[in-house]
Amino acid sequence: MYKYKSIYFVVIIMLLGACKIKQEIPQNRPLLAMPQKFIAKQDSSAIDLPTIKSFFSDSTLVALIDTAFTNNFDLQMTLQKIEIARAGVRFTQGLGKPDLAANVTIGQRKFGNYTVDGVGNYDTQFSTNINEKQQIPDPIIPDYYLGVQSSWEIDIWGKLKSQKASAAAKLLASQSGKNLVVSELVALITSAYYELLILDNELDFLEENIILQERAVEITRVLKQAGQANQLGVDLLNAQLLSSKALKIEVKQEIVEAESKLNFLVGRYPQAIIRQKVAWAKVIPPKLTVGIPSRLLENRPDIKQAEYELLATNANLFTAKAAFYPSLNLTGGLGLQSFKALLWLNPASLAMNTFGGLTAPLANRRQIIADLMASKADQKMAYLNYQKTVVNSFTEVYNQLNLIQNTNEMYDLKVQEVDVLRLSINNSAELFRSGRATYLEVITAQKNALQSQIELINLKKRQYSAVIGLYKSLGGGWRK
Repeated sequence: MYKYKSIYFVVIIMLLGACKIKQEIPQNRPLLAMPQKFIAKQDSSAIDLPTIKSFFSDSTLVALIDTAFTNNFDLQMTLQKIEIARAGVRFTQGLGKPDLAANVTIGQRKFGNYTVDGVGNYDTQFSTNINEKQQIPDPIIPDYYLGVQSSWEIDIWGKLKSQKASAAAKLLASQSGKNLVVSELVALITSAYYELLILDNELDFLEENIILQERAVEITRVLKQAGQANQLGVDLLNAQLLSSKALKIEVKQEIVEAESKLNFLVGRYPQAIIRQKVAWAKVIPPKLTVGIPSRLLENRPDIKQAEYELLATNANLFTAKAAFYPSLNLTGGLGLQSFKALLWLNPASLAMNTFGGLTAPLANRRQIIADLMASKADQKMAYLNYQKTVVNSFTEVYNQLNLIQNTNEMYDLKVQEVDVLRLSINNSAELFRSGRATYLEVITAQKNALQSQIELINLKKRQYSAVIGLYKSLGGGWRK
């Protein structure tokens, strides 16, 4: 009979193992096909994105980025999230393998006199089949146990395997999340650094205009004394001068805030950032070839992160489905057990047990049904998030390319405007001295020239922001 029972048990295991859980594919619209080019005039040759050191030639900027890789707070927290995900993988590595635990137990029991155990133990004392060592202590029965115990869940349906796959996918997603943080960090630092350089130039522009305005005020005062101007002209020119000085102080505050932002990104307290002053005309944005759109799937960390998160939800859904099927658990123990301490380590005290059982939920399955519903929703959300991330990545590159092109055209026109308005300052001053122009025309010329110079600087800033945004949109900054 024992032989036949074993055969039946093996047959049942084989039949269960032959069953498979159906994989479910999200019933959403298919992934949108990515276009072949970002814009019509764009070169589609596939290239590798340049590294940070080759893309940004400024040694001060590269040093700031290297410092941020070590000290940035967000990046450090992201690294700890990776460790948490790695711990999850380590935990799942033990799934599907038998565990073994040592057990030492010392206790005591007392059964009631009117129970099966109590009456049975009392009658046993009068049995002629037991010797003195086998006499059960009365009324309190000690219990001594020393041995090992083991349990093993056999992965019939692949449930444990899917849990391992989910943990591995989450680890890869966390690593891609770290790369995303690195890419965004590089973009933030470079944008803040070039904004600082532009602010330096804006401060120089203001100082130059303040000198010109001070001269205009002095000239007007002299003309007033000669009877060729009045106090109104002096007051208006002086008001413009005060406005420019106030604007200069505002720019100085912006420089302080830009330096503080950079220092925070690199993980340190506010301090002066030693940098070379570069003339705005020589601050030339680096060139970048975008390649083909499909390379985004390899370069963009957020796309890889969304992809791994989708794989994790697929595995979680498989696990939720497997919860409806029977689980096979084997347990066993081997050790020395006795109700007398002196006989505890006696070979005759050897005890063992083995159990095997199939358990399956039959009634009140609300929890596993709810888990399945939630897992299906998570999978569909992850699938939609993947599509959203891919479309968004293409859109970002598309917008940055058009921004670069339009900003360059605007910059060329603004350069011509600045040259014309600079010339108008000298012309208005000469005409004012000869009495052929009013002080209002001088004020207007100076105001327009200053405004156009500030707009030109802001366009230079936008040029840099566009190139840096394109570099980030293509997935640059995280590869070493």
